[in-house]
Amino acid sequence: MNAPFREPTLIADSGVLNLFAVFHLNLAFSSIEDEQRADVIRRCYWPLLNLAAVHGPVGIELTGFTLEEIARLDPEWIGRARALLASGRIELIGSGYAQIIGPLVPARVTEKNLQIGNDIYERWLGERPALALVNEQAYSAGLVGLYLDAGYRALLMDWDNCAALHPEWPAETRYRPQAALGADGRSIGLLWTNTVAFQKLQRVAHGDISTDDYVSYVRAQIGSRERTFCLYASDAEVFDFRPGRYRTEESLDGGEWARIADAFVVIAAGPNCRLVRPTDTFAGCADTKPLQLESAECPVPVKKQRKYNLSRWAVTGRDDIAINAACERIYRGLLRNNGDDAAWKELCCLWSSDFRTHITDKRWAAYCERLRAAENRWAARSLLSSPVYGGGVARSATEGGRYIEIQTPTVNAVLDRRRGLAIGWLQFAGHAKPVVGGLPHGHFDDIALQADWYTGDCVFEAPGEPKVTDLEWCTPTISNMENGDVVVTAKIETPNGSIEKILLLHAAEPRVDFDLVFHWANWGRGSLRLGHFTLLPDAFDPATLSLTTHNGGKDSETFSLNGRNVDHGTPVSFLVSCSYGFGMTEGWAEIGDADTRLRITVDRQMAPLLGLLTHKRVGGGLFCQLMLSALELDETRKPCAYRDGPRRFRFGIEAVPPVVQN
Repeated sequence: MNAPFREPTLIADSGVLNLFAVFHLNLAFSSIEDEQRADVIRRCYWPLLNLAAVHGPVGIELTGFTLEEIARLDPEWIGRARALLASGRIELIGSGYAQIIGPLVPARVTEKNLQIGNDIYERWLGERPALALVNEQAYSAGLVGLYLDAGYRALLMDWDNCAALHPEWPAETRYRPQAALGADGRSIGLLWTNTVAFQKLQRVAHGDISTDDYVSYVRAQIGSRERTFCLYASDAEVFDFRPGRYRTEESLDGGEWARIADAFVVIAAGPNCRLVRPTDTFAGCADTKPLQLESAECPVPVKKQRKYNLSRWAVTGRDDIAINAACERIYRGLLRNNGDDAAWKELCCLWSSDFRTHITDKRWAAYCERLRAAENRWAARSLLSSPVYGGGVARSATEGGRYIEIQTPTVNAVLDRRRGLAIGWLQFAGHAKPVVGGLPHGHFDDIALQADWYTGDCVFEAPGEPKVTDLEWCTPTISNMENGDVVVTAKIETPNGSIEKILLLHAAEPRVDFDLVFHWANWGRGSLRLGHFTLLPDAFDPATLSLTTHNGGKDSETFSLNGRNVDHGTPVSFLVSCSYGFGMTEGWAEIGDADTRLRITVDRQMAPLLGLLTHKRVGGGLFCQLMLSALELDETRKPCAYRDGPRRFRFGIEAVPPVVQN
């Protein structure tokens, strides 16, 4: 059965601070070995139930996978949890079968993940949760409809990162339950979590701060009207156990759960503070106007500090881009062959975030073996070999000047031989002028933008090292195909190895495809960005410019760029190479104004590239560039190839009809 929003047991008083805590249980935790799971249950999960029984209520959020593992390893825990659920001492909070990053996977995968998770909750705990913690708190508007259709009534989401880009929100917004507006126009209830608050509780548990200091912090949240505040919404495995993720982890003293209990006792005994179930806090908030949590600047807000951005699970880790591509191939195979629930369950597990961050060497080796087995069984085939274009007449562009003009019935382009076939300008049939291309040095007065800007190039940057690019002289081969297509190929040498580059300029449709093969032996720590589709300012109306894409939902999301300064690819620090991004989970993103629109497509089975946008008004001009990231740097990056050999990336750009306004 579905767990309804329980009738609140409290009557709101002026100045009351309603406090709730949610503990996240995850036996797939990246740095926990399989053989440690029983110890985690004993040291972390049983003390949590004891805390709830004596000092609750508390929220417990766990994946279906974790629940199944607990049932296998310690079935008595399940019985105790059911009893505490029935008595109201704990509230079940859902997340799905596995901890999947929704804005990075197709909507169907999240649907299956939520459905399988709900079935497991009902089987082992006797109910389906109404409240969900967004996995890794990576939120997109497209996910709202998926959670609603799965039976959820509300989400838990981080306040700090959402609010940072919404200064128009009143200050009290952080202290009251809200609603989040989805891409399909529906809304879902919303409870805020708080980064500082959960870190404060961890610090008091670890003995870094005193209980008195912690309680003073909590009581400082009391206001002149009723407020709601989340004490905790993070891992249970960090108390009286150490996952081994960081070298700076505190030593164990065995008293951390006891210190949490002591803090709860002192808080509950104080005036105007009440410990409640999370859903009790929704009383009286039915008329809340839905908020848009996302923005062009931050299409996918996530948890905690800015180093936790979407690239963390997309293009960093050991080899995220390759294992995500493998999962995409499995997904396409399951769609084509009507995969059963066991196959979908395995895919959900393989797409879990836990294999994409601080996974241990032992678990990584086991994961790669498991992923290869799943590929062999279910995946749609996607060959690495370059396509063969037959029936054409080829010629080598060894003579003439620097620039090569290519024309088909639908495409007119100028390619720069001196810059590795970068596109000088590109015009599609139906467009009055070129739409993307290069901007020369000094085009902008702003010193930060006075470099040359290209379209169609590749740039690798590593800390403390010179850039590696494909902007080198090349001798391309041009093939005029019988169907009117034109294929341009070249091999470009770089300090890291060669890059094979194929451009296909279509005749029957306004489209250019890129097919790149990197013969690089070393894929180290750095960022690799491709495409760099630079809009030519004179071709677009800045007032109606927008970006449209999918971030994990069935419905696309559109972000107006008018008046926005967007810079997804700017580094957070020396350690983290980008700040934001968008998932392109249906394989495309559109950018343009009311009359001229372009679609950037990505072959996700080959490499599900991450979208990065830069958009700035400079004086009276416009700088707008859409990049495709194949690799970024953060503290999870530990180069280790899923498969050896060349790396291939396929993407394209095409003209699309403008959006018709009703």
